[in-house]
Amino acid sequence: MKVRSVQLYHVSMNLVSPFRTHLETVKERDSILVKVTDEHNIHGWGEVVAFSSPWYTAETIDTAWHMLEDFFIPVLFKQEWESPKDVAKALAMWRGNEMAKAGLEMAVWDLFARRSNQSLSTYIGGVRDTVKAGVVVGIDNLPAMLQTIEQRAAEGYERIKVKIDPTNDYEMLKSIKHSFPTLDVLADANSAYTLDNIEKLKRIDSLGLLMIEQPLGASDIVEHSILQGQMETPICLDESIVSVQDAKNALYLNSCKTMSIKIGRVGGVTQAIGIHDLCQENNIPVWCGGMLEMGISRAFNIALATLSNFTIPGDISSSDRYWKRDVTFPKVEVKDGEVEVPTSPGIGFEVDEDYIKSITKITKTFTKQNIKAL
Repeated sequence: MKVRSVQLYHVSMNLVSPFRTHLETVKERDSILVKVTDEHNIHGWGEVVAFSSPWYTAETIDTAWHMLEDFFIPVLFKQEWESPKDVAKALAMWRGNEMAKAGLEMAVWDLFARRSNQSLSTYIGGVRDTVKAGVVVGIDNLPAMLQTIEQRAAEGYERIKVKIDPTNDYEMLKSIKHSFPTLDVLADANSAYTLDNIEKLKRIDSLGLLMIEQPLGASDIVEHSILQGQMETPICLDESIVSVQDAKNALYLNSCKTMSIKIGRVGGVTQAIGIHDLCQENNIPVWCGGMLEMGISRAFNIALATLSNFTIPGDISSSDRYWKRDVTFPKVEVKDGEVEVPTSPGIGFEVDEDYIKSITKITKTFTKQNIKAL
C-alpha cells in the first residue's frame, strides 16, 4: 500500500450532557480525525482521543497534532506498506505519544480492511456478530444517579460503571447495589486513592462489585499488587497499561485480575491485540474501555470487542448517549444490551465528511510534496 495523502481535522462537538469525574468535567469534546488515502483513492479513518488538557494522560490535542505533523505522518510516505503492523513498528521508534500514534495507525487498519474488502472485525480475527455493551454514569447527586442507572438498565445495559473517590464511594455504591442487586457494577477510581486508604477500599469487598478500576497511581503496578493481595474485589488496570510490556509486568506481579484495553491509550490496534492475546494466554479477562469518543473510534471499539477474550461488557454505548449527531452513520444503537457488529468493509460505518467539515476548527492535508523532512 502506498500513501497518497493524509488529512487531519481538529473537530469539536458538545456532549449531550456534561461528563464529570473527580479530575475533570467535560462539556465540549475536541478530537483529531485522521483520513489516510492510498494510491487507489481508498480511504481509511482514525481518531485521536486525547483531551484538550492533560488530565487523563500527558497527551493533549495540541501535542498530538504536533507529533503527527512533525514526526508520524512523514513516516507514512517513506515506503510502501504490507501490513498495518509494519506501520506500528515504524512508529515505535519514537517514545510515548500513544494517542497520536493510535489515531494514525487506526486509519491504516481501516484502509487495509477496506482494501481487502473485509469488515475490520473480520480482518483482525473477531469471532462475534454482536458485542455486549456497558455504560458509564458520571458523578452526580445520588437520586439523579439512581434515576440514570434505572434508565440505562431499562435500555438493556448489563454493566454500569460509576466514578468514585475517597469522599464518595462506599455509601453511594451500597445504595446502587441495593437498588439494582442483579446489575454488574464497576467502580472507576481514576487513581483517586493511595495505600493509606487500604482499609477504606477493603470495605468495598462486601458489596460484590464486578471490579474496581485503577484505584491507585496512574502509572503504578507495584502498589496495585499489594492492594490486590489484600482485596477480594478484582482490580482492573487502566492507565497503568500503555504497552504489552506493561501488561507483562502487571501479570508477573499479580497486580490485577482484569484489564481495560483502550486503543488510544495503548498506542493503536496492534498493541491492543497484543495485550488481548497476552491476557488470554494467562486467563485474564479483558474489556474495551471508552474515551468519550466519536463514531470512528467507537467503531474500532466494536471491532476490537469481537476478539474472543473480551468477555466483559465494554464502554460501548449508543451514539445518542453522548452526541446529538455523530460523525458516522448509521448511529450505534444498543438493543437488549448488545451492539450489532457491522459487516461492511473497514469500520463498517459511513463517515459524514460534510458534517466533519462543519465542526472542524483546523484542517491540513499532507502529501509527499509538503511533508516535513525527518
